[in-house]
Amino acid sequence: MRRIAVLTSGGDAPGMNAAIRAVVRQVCARGWEAVGVQYGFRGLLDDQLRPLGPRDVGGIMQLGGTVLGSARCEDFRTLEGRSQALRVLAARGVDGLVVIGGNGSQAGAHTLSAEGFPVVGVASTIDNDLLGSDITIGVDTALNVGLEALDRLRVTASSHNRAALVEVMGRHCGYLALMLGITGGAEAIVIPEAELEPDEVAAVMQRAFDRGKAHAIVVVAEGARNNATRLVPFFRLNRQRFGFELRATILGHVQRGGTPTHFDRLLATRLGTAAVERLAVGEHGVVVGLSGRDLDATPLGDLVGRTKAPDLTLLEMARTLAQ
Repeated sequence: MRRIAVLTSGGDAPGMNAAIRAVVRQVCARGWEAVGVQYGFRGLLDDQLRPLGPRDVGGIMQLGGTVLGSARCEDFRTLEGRSQALRVLAARGVDGLVVIGGNGSQAGAHTLSAEGFPVVGVASTIDNDLLGSDITIGVDTALNVGLEALDRLRVTASSHNRAALVEVMGRHCGYLALMLGITGGAEAIVIPEAELEPDEVAAVMQRAFDRGKAHAIVVVAEGARNNATRLVPFFRLNRQRFGFELRATILGHVQRGGTPTHFDRLLATRLGTAAVERLAVGEHGVVVGLSGRDLDATPLGDLVGRTKAPDLTLLEMARTLAQ
């Protein structure tokens, strides 16, 4: 190993820059060369690579997003596209690649690894649906941003005796909604893994009103079948059926753009370091993640086509505590 490239792919996650910084400085500390790939796999195909030194990544750890940029790349899914990527890596003298991203990104990493190129993935997605890591880069920040929004919305909902429906990100995974529903004290939580019908959500809100609560909070995952798009029209048409007037807030990309928390900066730094360490000892074709308090590596092939589901026993706990 003499030259290592690093790229970020898929949805940006707070903490990605801390991971980039760790990779570059660990590479340079070994006397190797670090190369940054602009705009993910798209930039790899287009040969958008540039040298990175320790000073180039100074002052980026506290920044949200990714200084390398990210982009979707349908061409990379084709054999021709992957062949082009390998040609670029060979022409640039790159000996190994670190891919920072979630499921789609690591699937892309796996395709290069299957061609024999040394690749190590770094678990990074706010959805927390990637196997191989208990929690991924960006999740803690997304949860803290969402929790602050919930706390603020509860204040105004209580002042006006209203219900607040809050839709959070997570794609097809309900992890963010479940965790925020618990820590935000929601009366109802709607996630893809345990759907609630509109009538059921309305019944929960009505019971809260009948108990004399000043507000009701409903947290909905964007990937749920009954997300805000379906629930809001239902509540508008059936306003007379329950006591609370409803206001809806869709947090959307606000959760992805936050300044990374201490936890995300530390996790990203540890994972970026671990990725370089794996390449240094000749281990590749894996994604590094957090298992308990320790770092672990999972074969990329074990991740392809699979996702991690949230712990539904926590949903039952949340329903009990919401009474």
